[in-house]
Amino acid sequence: MMPSTRQRGLTLLELLVAFAIMALALGMLYRAMGGSARSAGDVERYQRAVLLAESVAALRDAVPEQGWRQSGESGGYRWEVSSAPYRTGLSGPDIPLLHEVEVVVTWFDGERDRSFELATLRPQRKPPEAAFTR
Repeated sequence: MMPSTRQRGLTLLELLVAFAIMALALGMLYRAMGGSARSAGDVERYQRAVLLAESVAALRDAVPEQGWRQSGESGGYRWEVSSAPYRTGLSGPDIPLLHEVEVVVTWFDGERDRSFELATLRPQRKPPEAAFTR
């Protein structure tokens, strides 16, 4: 009678299955990490666009009677300002006329154009007062 010998270790098929499972898991992990890094970059570009829009809106604390139209480019971002009269239904000597100011910032993120819009209200600049004469 022959003594039974027990095989120890992994067969080639078991080894191939283990490598296939490991490759799938690493591929999914790589995708998840790449997506997180891409998202972090998107957030940074979006934050810069918000900061630029706020800075452009802060250029003027009042809007001329004819409105505000301006555009420019800064650091890879394009921006455009436009304004229109904003009707409140109120009038009087102490109630300023308002303009709705919209700042649109656009940029290209490598895949498509992105944009951020900021809208705010600004008072209309008072016309210069006539010199007092007697």
